[in-house]
Amino acid sequence: MNRSAIHALLSHWRAHPLQLLTLLTGIALATCLWSAVQAINAEARASYDRANAQLAIGQFDELRASGSLIPLSRYSVLRRAGWQVAAILEGRLRVDGRSVRLMGVDMVAYPALPAISQIEQSADAPNPADMLTAPGRLLMSPKLAPLFQSADGFPPVITSTALPPDLVLTDIGVAEHLLNQPGQISRLVILPDQPRGVPPLSEIAPDLQRITPSTQLDTAQLTNSFHLNLSAFGLLSFAVGLFIVHGTVGLAFAQRRGTIRTLRALGLPMRNLIWIGLSELLLLALIGGVFGLVLGYFLAGALLPDVVATLRGLYGAPIDGQMSLRPRWVAAGLAMATGGTLAASGHALWRLSRMPILAGPGLQAWGGGKASALITGMCGLALLAAGAIAYFTFGGLIAGFALLAGVLTGAALLLPLLLSAVLALFIQRAKTSVSQWVLADMRAQLPGLSLALMALLLALAANIGVGTMVSSFRLTFTGWLDQRLTSELYVTAADDTQAADITEWLAPRVSAILPIRSAELAHKTGPLFLYGIVDHESYRLNWPLIAEGPDVWDNVLNHGAVLINEQLARRADLWPGDTVAITPEQTLPIAGVYSDYGNPTGQAIVSMPLLDLIAPKTETRRFGVRVAPDQASDLAQSLRAQFELPPSAVVQQAAMKARSMAIFEKTFVITSALNVLTLGVAGFAILTSLLTLWTQRLPQVAPVWALGLTRAQLARLEVLRSVLLAALTACLALPLGLILAWVLLAIINVQAFGWRLPMQLFPGDWLALFLLTLAAAVLAAALPALRLLRLPPAALLRVFANER
Repeated sequence: MNRSAIHALLSHWRAHPLQLLTLLTGIALATCLWSAVQAINAEARASYDRANAQLAIGQFDELRASGSLIPLSRYSVLRRAGWQVAAILEGRLRVDGRSVRLMGVDMVAYPALPAISQIEQSADAPNPADMLTAPGRLLMSPKLAPLFQSADGFPPVITSTALPPDLVLTDIGVAEHLLNQPGQISRLVILPDQPRGVPPLSEIAPDLQRITPSTQLDTAQLTNSFHLNLSAFGLLSFAVGLFIVHGTVGLAFAQRRGTIRTLRALGLPMRNLIWIGLSELLLLALIGGVFGLVLGYFLAGALLPDVVATLRGLYGAPIDGQMSLRPRWVAAGLAMATGGTLAASGHALWRLSRMPILAGPGLQAWGGGKASALITGMCGLALLAAGAIAYFTFGGLIAGFALLAGVLTGAALLLPLLLSAVLALFIQRAKTSVSQWVLADMRAQLPGLSLALMALLLALAANIGVGTMVSSFRLTFTGWLDQRLTSELYVTAADDTQAADITEWLAPRVSAILPIRSAELAHKTGPLFLYGIVDHESYRLNWPLIAEGPDVWDNVLNHGAVLINEQLARRADLWPGDTVAITPEQTLPIAGVYSDYGNPTGQAIVSMPLLDLIAPKTETRRFGVRVAPDQASDLAQSLRAQFELPPSAVVQQAAMKARSMAIFEKTFVITSALNVLTLGVAGFAILTSLLTLWTQRLPQVAPVWALGLTRAQLARLEVLRSVLLAALTACLALPLGLILAWVLLAIINVQAFGWRLPMQLFPGDWLALFLLTLAAAVLAAALPALRLLRLPPAALLRVFANER
């Protein structure tokens, strides 16, 4: 009996191959968009973990100075006192215009690294003494080696696959020479198994701060918000795809209602029917999930380069940009496919389990009617309220996403009720019988089209919301760059000595030289970069302050106050009038807060004398040059020729702005791609809904045809119906999209990245999206309309001969 029941139920898919294709496509698209995002996130996080393991980061306590560097004398004092510590010197090298991270370690004392072990075990292992004596050796990944092998002035290169792609590892003595920082140390690693009886650090090194691994801010923590945003957009795309699954499964169960009634009358228990339906759904979910994983893998490979550029540009993340097939990712993708399919089909299975044995067949018996629409609307209101309560009760990023999910899902569930109310109002005002029939027919078809329209609502709202966010960010970021990058030239010297020579040479030729000096400090909120500035109108007139106290610049430049960036202000809840502990010994009043878009870390600005007091011996290698704009190009060429500077050492304002905007554009490539794909899925949902409901529309169309409307007129009305529903949905999506944009800008962005953007409106983009929606609706209705146009009159007459 079970075998016969299986054959009878599966025969539905042979009779309706389009429905089978629609269901598998919905599962595949939902899985594709979700798994692509997760593949990118998994690849990035694996790169972070691999880099940390390769460099022993986050495994030991560290000592850092209040300023930027630790003198060698302090290291000697610690070693003589018995403390087992290993020195590290880090910095950036520019090689042929590319910035590379250089890490010098005490090869004798530093914990064993995978790269060292790999080289020592290789067939052509170098002499250990070569690593420690001049000229030393540079260890790097094979991809980075050609850059140094073709350049002059560097020690011999040894390649290792156990190193991050953009890092050079060497002995600390070699790093001192390459970075021109003799006798300086960036940080000290406290080794395990310290001898007993060593004096406390507070006595022999009171100026050093001990930082435990749990408080060290690593790359994974910095990029966590970025990946969480990607996951949220991937989940939205997944949900839109599941609308297709939900609608198709519900229609399939409705069309098989007569078969199910017959099987139950023949003695098949309902429990067996439920298990057969569940097994069928699991099989289809696995098939669609496998196709979705394949598509997701290639989609992730296409999007990964732009994500890598963003992560490297914003966070300096050590990610190699290569995709690999991970079993955990495959298992998670299949689990999401099966779980999502079962969740989308749960309502249909539940209704099947409660179907009376003598229930009538067909869609009309399956439909829920007004009561079902009312219940759905009440659920939508409940979700809206739940999202708001979650955010205002708990706060934080996760609560912000809960608010976002409640708003989107609640609005989608309210859509059928709102459309029904609007159509009822139109029906009351319709003046012709044809228009009344068209509107009434649209209202009657809402239950079958509601899921596709919900998907379209979410896709349009996401496009409007994310588009408004990105465009607002672009305008704000462009204006912010104009305020921050005021100097016509930006110069980077090889060392402090060359910087002094360049300053002396420039002094009579330019209107102002603005040093750019900074020191990295340890702060309770994470790394804090402290900058020093001189008194110049470039800062007073252009710096983008978003909150300020009285006489802000006089207080900063003359009275020991500090400016902090918005990230630090929001992270520590500090504003003008409060004080901030820059170091344990230095607590300064806050004079103002400035915007600092794209920076994940805290930043503060003090006067130049105060910087020298807090972080003495801070290098002076970079500075901005104010000169007449028409003289900037000639001066840049003269500088390069006079001091033999590489092109990357003298950068014009326009080039720096272009580089910043390039990073900005790449930051939103993946969200824009997900928006386009989600809109495409929604359009496909409308097409599949119209096609699957096509055979059910003949009983409604045939009487109108018999009353005198031609098939051509009916086909045009079919297209009009689709366009009108899409237009109404688009009009309702506009306020939802603007609410989404506000939530993203005022809540999600602030919680995730620490800065808030002003919201701006772009009616031109809305109009373009509205026209695109109408075009998609026309295309979706074209095939059903063409079928109706070509339908023979005998098929319409046959409707009156059938018992319905």
